[in-house]
Amino acid sequence: MKIIAIKTHKIRPHRETLFGILDKYLKSVKERSVVVITSKIVSMCEGRVVKLDDADKEDLIEKEAEYFLPPEKSKYNVTLTIKGNLLAASSGIDESNGAGYYILWPKDPQKTANEVRRYLKKRFSIKKVGVVITDSKTTPLRWGTTGVSIAYSGFLPIYSYIGKRDIFGRKFEMQKANIADALSASAVLAMGEGSEQTPLAIIEDIPFVKFQEKNPTKKELRDFHINIDDDLYGPLLKGVKWHKGRR
Repeated sequence: MKIIAIKTHKIRPHRETLFGILDKYLKSVKERSVVVITSKIVSMCEGRVVKLDDADKEDLIEKEAEYFLPPEKSKYNVTLTIKGNLLAASSGIDESNGAGYYILWPKDPQKTANEVRRYLKKRFSIKKVGVVITDSKTTPLRWGTTGVSIAYSGFLPIYSYIGKRDIFGRKFEMQKANIADALSASAVLAMGEGSEQTPLAIIEDIPFVKFQEKNPTKKELRDFHINIDDDLYGPLLKGVKWHKGRR
């Protein structure tokens, strides 16, 4: 696997278009590659931003969340949320590299991922290409953040080992590999999360990715997520009193 992080100019809210950025910085995309885009620049291009002085952050978080735990429940005064079938701090709202704005998640990241894939196919005359829009997440019981997919297009996000055999002949019963999030974590590590100024990446040489020449179906999108009742961590997630967000 090869990851190429792409340097850009300083991207600011209300001044750019996403496809203008892609036109400028994507010089070549090969067949069977995945283009990775940070959600932050998608949001900036969409105007999904709010000036720091114009809003109360907690109010924004509750508006954007599907469910939330109030900040007083946290040692660090952070609001924990569920949004887009992900556990996220503060509904994914971020201030870093925001030029004086709160940066919200994109309005419809799945639609954007599909549109970018269509653009890449047409511009570079390729058939099989993937797109991932990423954000960062924390992992319980570990310090630090890793990349995670909030939308994907052009490939199967899960590889199932169920029914296959391990090296000793034992059949797998539950094992699945999360391709979309693994690609996201790898790309975000290469792109960085500080002042690197590399919000785009291209991932090449990924024979384990099964590409599709179509957008994900509604069923495929549903199957990528797991219901809280079926989740391995369901007892923990259901063991706290979540408040309903206003999203």
